[in-house]
Amino acid sequence: MEKSVLTGHPRFHELTKEESDLHNRKNTDYAGGGNPLGNFQRVARLLEPYKGLDLGKPIVVAMVYMLKQLDAALWLMSQNRAGGVEGVPERLGDIGVYAKLARIMYEEANAKDKEPIE
Repeated sequence: MEKSVLTGHPRFHELTKEESDLHNRKNTDYAGGGNPLGNFQRVARLLEPYKGLDLGKPIVVAMVYMLKQLDAALWLMSQNRAGGVEGVPERLGDIGVYAKLARIMYEEANAKDKEPIE
């Protein structure tokens, strides 16, 4: 079998390997050997009842990010795993950050003297 020769810029291949390694570590956290797209599917199912949401609004994006982190924390806990890239404590911290940012966006959008955030 012939060995593949890499062409192009060497740094491109280094960056690609770094991304592949990161993907592997994160996928272990999000899927734990199961469906590699499971986190996207679980969060999508969580959003199904909210058909009227405008997914283009920043506050909704922040709340979806919160769901992503909540799903990751619950998945790690359900698998009794600490997490290779981020653990449950870091993910709970992210949820807190996103919640505060969403609250700020909500308050600013509903302030009488301010323009709503679109």
